[in-house]
Amino acid sequence: MSRTALLLALVWVVVPLPLIAQASSPDPDAHRPIDALDTVWMEDMTWMEVRDALRAGKTTAIIPTGGIEQNGPYLVTGKHNVIVRSTAERIARMLGNALVAPVIPFVPEGEIEPPSGHMRYPGTISVTEGTFRSLLADVASSLRAHGFRNIVLIGDSGGNQAGMEAVADSLSRAWTEGVTSIHFIPEYYDNAGAGRWLEARGVHEVDQGLHDDVRHSSIMMSVDPRSIRMEERLERGLFSINGVELAPPERTIELGSALADHQAEVTARAIRAAIGG
Repeated sequence: MSRTALLLALVWVVVPLPLIAQASSPDPDAHRPIDALDTVWMEDMTWMEVRDALRAGKTTAIIPTGGIEQNGPYLVTGKHNVIVRSTAERIARMLGNALVAPVIPFVPEGEIEPPSGHMRYPGTISVTEGTFRSLLADVASSLRAHGFRNIVLIGDSGGNQAGMEAVADSLSRAWTEGVTSIHFIPEYYDNAGAGRWLEARGVHEVDQGLHDDVRHSSIMMSVDPRSIRMEERLERGLFSINGVELAPPERTIELGSALADHQAEVTARAIRAAIGG
């Protein structure tokens, strides 16, 4: 018998099958042996941390949707995912009783074959409207099964809005027991409101047709300046958008962070109104 085969045989002798089964199916009420991490993101939590957060009253779940699409010559294709990850965390912390599901990064971006909309540009990833709605429904239903009382849908792209609203309406009709409610929050995606907020702070844009603007660029800069290719643009003298200079970077980063806070405040207020809290 080879050394490897001998070691494998010893493993099966030393580790009884009942222990293996127990490891994969622990007691749902088992004691959590270490302190919980300070995060609102379910994917960054252990199952015990999620369980204990629920028991402590964090019974609102936010499902954020983003997108992978062309965003002009400077912004990464994951623009919407970058932004909604930043704003969703702010929203959850403002609410105080919420956790955030992983960002759903794949949304309808146009027909796949033949390509239309954003799908005409490399790097874009699209799903059908039916796939998007089915995924949303399954994620929401999973959270309901774990005991979340309020489920909230927010989306950082225009193409996501109709699907989220339809899923919220459909599940609201299906969940008749009155234990879990689901809400689509259109106030999150308020481009006109963000524009007014920026104009009140002296930002006046002229659309250059690049699928980019100060709103998105500034929030992305506050998360990761590389996501808008800041250094490369500074070197080439291209650090502006829609006629607005983005230098000095510190000023735009501060603007983007304040705008993300504003968007989160508007959304948190709408969520409280929707769930009656």
